[in-house]
Amino acid sequence: MQVQVHTDNHIEGTEAMAQWASTTITTALARFAGQISRVEVHLSDENAGKKNTAESIQCTMEARLEGHQPLALKHLGANLNQAIEGATEKMVRLIESTLGRAARV
Repeated sequence: MQVQVHTDNHIEGTEAMAQWASTTITTALARFAGQISRVEVHLSDENAGKKNTAESIQCTMEARLEGHQPLALKHLGANLNQAIEGATEKMVRLIESTLGRAARV
């Protein structure tokens, strides 16, 4: 499973942050690793660098499952950690739901 992390101009995309995000996502999605080819993460600041308000960091995540359409979602958080962890939790539930429905068909 390949994890790609992208940021907008208002978020500093350091190597350490990308590594942390990749590790967090890979660990959370490990049980689906054989079915996921790639996860793309896009981080953006909804306030475009202005004064931060509650939940202004958006994490858009897309997972590509074999034999399925790409799964995409968004999560807002007060900081990068909350945005990434929230989106990752949502993605786990979405993949579980998608694979569960596919098994019942």
